Amino acid sequence: MLVFTLLLVAMVGVIVLYESGVLESGVLTNSKQTEFLAMTGMELTSLAGAFLGLRLFKFQKIHDELVTKKEPALLRWGILRLLILEVPMVSNTYLYYMYMNATFGYLAIILLLCLPFVFPTQSRCIAETTEEDKA
Repeated sequence: MLVFTLLLVAMVGVIVLYESGVLESGVLTNSKQTEFLAMTGMELTSLAGAFLGLRLFKFQKIHDELVTKKEPALLRWGILRLLILEVPMVSNTYLYYMYMNATFGYLAIILLLCLPFVFPTQSRCIAETTEEDKA
């Protein structure tokens, strides 16, 4: 929960700093080549991260480890899943303000919309560390 909250606070902090005028937005708007490279990289990273973050616990090896080792495995894989989703989200937010390109904003929103599906509640943690009956 700490990782989840800290990265959301970091994203909101970036938004507040740029929207309040403390940091100047659009600094890199004239760098079209680096913008293209950053956009291409972040599109691939964000879309792959959304897929991987939502499906990570469904992979058989990870699921088996979650069922057998429970808390240590859930801590390791849960933090990794949050990092896979939230680090590109914060990066996209920052790049949106640096380039003032809406694509980065949309990528951040896509990743933000993935977060309710991995919100680390106690019931979700229990469900993810128990074996499902396959009838």
